[in-house]
Amino acid sequence: MVSKSDTSARFTSFAGKAIICHTVTYFVAGLLAAHFLNYAAILASPESGMRPITDRWVMAGPLLQPIRGLIFALVFYPLRACLFGHRDGWLLMGWVLVALGILSTFAAAPGSIEGMIYLKAGIIDQLKGWLEVVPQALLFSALLWYWVKHPAKWLNWLLGIAFFVTLALPLLGLLTSR
Repeated sequence: MVSKSDTSARFTSFAGKAIICHTVTYFVAGLLAAHFLNYAAILASPESGMRPITDRWVMAGPLLQPIRGLIFALVFYPLRACLFGHRDGWLLMGWVLVALGILSTFAAAPGSIEGMIYLKAGIIDQLKGWLEVVPQALLFSALLWYWVKHPAKWLNWLLGIAFFVTLALPLLGLLTSR
């Protein structure tokens, strides 16, 4: 029989890994997309409906990602036997994120089925966003799956440092942008 404290410790460890993996992959995917998809110009356009890339809320975005990482942990932890008990569990986790979080959101988000029906933006323009979100979902899934399946001190340190840098850079940007 597993004690409640053992279960809590396991969830805490899992949640920490999910938070770190999501935050780091979100930041990396966002940096690459900002550069290669020219987000500064797209977000600066008044018809984009989004805040410019220099907006303090946009700059703070990575600092808020641990909350989303925790939400992912709350969803994936009860499914851990299915996701982490199989060789292709990372792919299943990635598909869950793509299917529910990108394609089938309840909102008419760009790139979702609802968005393609209800938004004025062309489908090709909406699909460009997939170049950021689909690889991030798959990278997050693969990294989390690997870290849970193959815990190692070097990986703890590497991802811990990456997480610290991921949070420190936007924080420094916010502090120096005044």
